[in-house]
Amino acid sequence: MTDTNLTINRRHLLKTAGGAALALGMPGLAGRALAATTITVADPGGPFGPAFRKAFYDPFEKATGIKVINVAREAEPTAQFKAIVETKSYTWDVCTLTLSARDILVKQNLLEPIGFTRDAAPGLMPEAITDHWMGTDVYSTVFAYRNDRFKDNGPKSWADFWNVEKFPGRRSLRKNAIDSLEQALMADGVSIDQLYPLDVDRAFKSLDKIKQHIAVWWTGGAQSTQLLQSGEVDIISGWNARLQSAIDGGAPATIVWEQGLYSIEGWAIPKGCPRADAAKQFIKFCSAPDRQAAFTDVLAYGPTNLDAYKSISAERAKVLPTSPENLKKMRVADENWWSENRAAVTERFNSWLLS
Repeated sequence: MTDTNLTINRRHLLKTAGGAALALGMPGLAGRALAATTITVADPGGPFGPAFRKAFYDPFEKATGIKVINVAREAEPTAQFKAIVETKSYTWDVCTLTLSARDILVKQNLLEPIGFTRDAAPGLMPEAITDHWMGTDVYSTVFAYRNDRFKDNGPKSWADFWNVEKFPGRRSLRKNAIDSLEQALMADGVSIDQLYPLDVDRAFKSLDKIKQHIAVWWTGGAQSTQLLQSGEVDIISGWNARLQSAIDGGAPATIVWEQGLYSIEGWAIPKGCPRADAAKQFIKFCSAPDRQAAFTDVLAYGPTNLDAYKSISAERAKVLPTSPENLKKMRVADENWWSENRAAVTERFNSWLLS
């Protein structure tokens, strides 16, 4: 779908009740959706705001006449979402959710169906759409190393990350059981396709081997960027876009995609939302490959519609998680396992850090 194809004659929309719905592949929704002239979208804030405005908000408004106001949500918006539905004070019409947040809200019956399936957007990754949610961007947990430390012989796997004799240097891992356990298991020889269910005892034995060599346990994405950019550490795990920010800022570093774990963030609608029809049109609009390609100009996250790569340069694709070369080296993290085990494993991890 091109920008030209998305340009809808607004006068025709006003004359034809079903115009917008038909143009966006959602028959029967236009009459009520057009009555809602404004929707409020909650995104992660920061660089997402301007990137999504360029890719989604302004083009959607131009195509439909429905104004989009964006606000920043909390890092974990499930409590906000629940309050919005239960009090029926719909301050949001659409919100971005991680896989884990989506699953929590689905179990509590707090999400509205999005109204379309993958058949309407066949380029979408299969795991990027459910009845109540559509994934928009993919982020991955990988690691990066400083080129000025390792030259042309940098580490290429989690086993290398753990190998302090062959690859000496200051290391940093996330101060969180999530991802750290998977990394420890891969460092100990578990193949990426055999990770789950996680062997927790084996993971902690592997973490024991690296613990004394971790100079910094980072707690936030901005901190990980700064650690790599400043050279305070030589090798660090992190979210790909945060590490890419350090590189874009001049850090001489290389991202290693091998054995990365990716996850997906996407749009959902609070159950009972009075502007649900317009919200559904918006989410469908965001599935278009050219719209997803547009946000990658600003954000180093991967589009979920893989047809977007038809209009993304080969050079830019190299730094995006869902490019074919990077995606084949990784796997999606198992949110179901973490939902069932997160509390117990996190408690054990926090105790282990103090031991």
